Order: sequence, then C-alpha cells, then structure tokens
Amino acid sequence: MLANRIVTLTNRRTLGSLTRVIGLQHHVAFPYYPRNNRNYSSTPLTPSDSLRNSAPQHAPTTRLETRVKMSSMRLRIGERLKESQNTAAPLTTFDEIDMSSLISMYKDAVPEEHGVRLGFMGAFAKACTLALSEIPSVNASIEGDEIVYHNYVDLGVVVATPQGLATPVLRNAEKMNVILLGRKARERTLTVEDMSGGTFAISNGGVFNSLYGTPMINLPQSAVLGMHTVKEKPMVVDGRVVMRPVMVVALTYDHSLLDGREGTTFLVRVREYLEDPQKMLVSG
Repeated sequence: MLANRIVTLTNRRTLGSLTRVIGLQHHVAFPYYPRNNRNYSSTPLTPSDSLRNSAPQHAPTTRLETRVKMSSMRLRIGERLKESQNTAAPLTTFDEIDMSSLISMYKDAVPEEHGVRLGFMGAFAKACTLALSEIPSVNASIEGDEIVYHNYVDLGVVVATPQGLATPVLRNAEKMNVILLGRKARERTLTVEDMSGGTFAISNGGVFNSLYGTPMINLPQSAVLGMHTVKEKPMVVDGRVVMRPVMVVALTYDHSLLDGREGTTFLVRVREYLEDPQKMLVSG
C-alpha cells in the first residue's frame, strides 16, 4: 500500500519529494501513477466534473462613473445644514399621536362643511401655532448673546423640490385657521419672498413613507417638528387593546435655548390638540 511505502522511506529528500507530489496531485489537475499499479486503476486522477463546472465564470463587466457638478442650491443646502450642526446643540424628543379623531374629521366634517379635502399639514400647523403661543421660547431665536422672542409665528414648511429642500414660509400663521393653513400648504401659493425667514418649521417625512427620523434645525430657528407616516398600532384605550392609526412625531430643538421641560411640554400640547381637533376649530 502507498501508506506502507511512505513509512518505510528513510531518505528525507525522497519523503519530501513524495509529499510534494501527493499535495500537487490532490489540489491540481496533475496525473499521478503509483509504481505498484496492482490495486489502482490505470486511469490518471483528474478533477471531477462537478469541481470543473463549479469554477467561477469571469464574465466581462463594465464599471462606469459619472461626475456632475453640484448645483449652487445643493451646495447652499449643505452649508446651511452643516452650519446648523456646528452652531446649535440639537436634541430630539419623540411622541406618538392617535390620529383617529383627526382622520375622522378630515374625512367627514371638513369636506362636508367647507367642500375641500385637505392633508394633515393644516392641522399640524394650527396645533403648532397654538402650542407656540403657550410656550413662546420654542418660537424664539438666538442672536449673539440675546434671546429674541417673537410675538408672531412665521411658519416654515419644508418641502422637497427637484433641486433640493426648500422652506416656504407662511407669514403670521397664528392668524390663520386650519382650513386656510391647509389650503396654503396644499396649493403652495407662495412667492420668492416667502422663502426666507421663519420662526418655526415643520418637516413632513410621511410623504415618503418615513416611520420616524430626526429633523434638523433651520437657523436661526430654534426648533423643528417632524411629521411621519401613519401606521396601525395596538394601543391600550380604556383598559382594552385596540388597533389605532398612529403617527410618530419628533421635535428637534436647540438645547442651548430650550430645556427638556419646554421641548417635551410643547410636543405634548401638539399631541393633545391633534387628538382632540375640535379644540383647534374653536380656537379659530
């Protein structure tokens, strides 16, 4: 046997040579004929068909790169976001809103009374203006070493355009009702002058089916509310587990101006208005 022949070999050079031959025969297509063919087939050992067929096939591929110069708007957006990141001390807090009452009102009461179907932006805008009047520090801004409190709400609505993000501003939003806010947000009847300024902003990632995220502050504003998509979730209502349409909302605010008490209280007030939308209708 081959094993017995290996054991009886005494010459180290012969043993090394035989080991190398066996190793080569095991790993590559190299025919090996033992000296004693009495117990072996005369056919040389070659790789099996399965090993041959499993060899990787190197198909020709084409790797292309396209370089496009960044637009001035895209560059400006990047500069502004980086400036916000470096200047503010952002902190984000989250909450969940049961959208049942708001969905019911928008499906039935608003179309029947006003003859128009609106998205949720008008209701969120109104809830924010009411909450801002109660917690004015969320509507404030920092200029140098001073805090500027605004007695008006210029509400920025972040929208996606083919060129990038834009934030048209609804001036004196606190004087508008839910229907007017909704119409303006839906029709976007805004001019170039309406693209600057703002004391507070709303970003709606829900239009892209985003579950939740952390919106970035648009300086010199101190806070931004993030809306997201509505999902059915189990909730405990009056001791029973029921399915409800729920939206996760996020408030990112500048911690150098706002403490957690103001930020969390503001978000809770927004949730309370949206879960009982009749309060907003009564408020104008």
